[in-house]
Amino acid sequence: MQYTLKKSLGQHFLKDEEICKKIVAAVKTHTDKQLLEVGPGGGALTKYILPLKALDFKAVELDAEKIAYLENTFPQIREKIIHESILDMDAPFEGEFTVVGNFPYNISSQILFKMLDWKDQVTVIIGMFQKEVAQRVAASPGTKTYGIISILIQAFYEVEYLFDVPPQSFNPPPKVMSGVIRLKRKTTTYEVQSEKHFIRLVKAAFNQRRKTLRNATRSLFDDDVIVDEIFNKRAEQLSIPDFAALTFRMR
Repeated sequence: MQYTLKKSLGQHFLKDEEICKKIVAAVKTHTDKQLLEVGPGGGALTKYILPLKALDFKAVELDAEKIAYLENTFPQIREKIIHESILDMDAPFEGEFTVVGNFPYNISSQILFKMLDWKDQVTVIIGMFQKEVAQRVAASPGTKTYGIISILIQAFYEVEYLFDVPPQSFNPPPKVMSGVIRLKRKTTTYEVQSEKHFIRLVKAAFNQRRKTLRNATRSLFDDDVIVDEIFNKRAEQLSIPDFAALTFRMR
C-alpha cells in the first residue's frame, strides 16, 4: 500500500533512518509514560516508537490516506490514531505527556503555541522544524532572531538545539535546512501580573521592533511609568525577566 505526498499539508517525510533513531533516542531519555506523535505521516519515527516498552502512545494525523497506510503497515497502531488537526484537538491524555514529531513546516509555529495551551501537561517536546524556526525558538536576547516565539516559549521551557538535518534526509527534500530542538518544561516560572499581560506586552514590543519600547508600548503604560530608562531600549534588548517585571507596571 502506497501513499501520496500532499504539499497543501506541508508534508516532507523523513527517510533518514539514522536521524529517526537519534530523535527517538532523545525521547527515550525522558520518563513520561505517555507520548503523542504529531503528524506520523509514513511512520518513519512511529516504527521506532512502537517497540518502546510500557509506553501509552497516541498519534495525531489529519491525512486519512496516511492513517490507512499506517494502520495497514503497523496493525498495533489501530485505535491509537486521532484523525484531527493538532491545532483543533483537545489534550489526548490525562496527566503529563511528551510530544514528538516531524512537524508540518507550514504550521510549526502554531503547533508550539498550541503546546503552550497544554504546558501544564506537556513536560517535553522534541520536534523537527525548519532550521530558521528552530533558531528563532532558541534565540537569545540581543540577536536578530530573538522575538515573540523565543520569549513566549522560553518563559516556560528550556530550549536545546540538538542537531541539523539536511534536505536530503527527506522525501521530497525541502529547500531549507532543518533542525531538531528539545523543549523541557521549567520547574520555576517568572512572576508576572498575568499571562495575558505578559503576552500582550511581548507582542506589542515586537510588532514594532524597530521602535523603542516607549513608542511601541505607550498605550499599555501610564505616562509616569513610560519615562523610565528601560523604555529607551528596543524589544530585542530585553530579557524575559525584564518583560516579566514590566507586566506589574502595566495599566
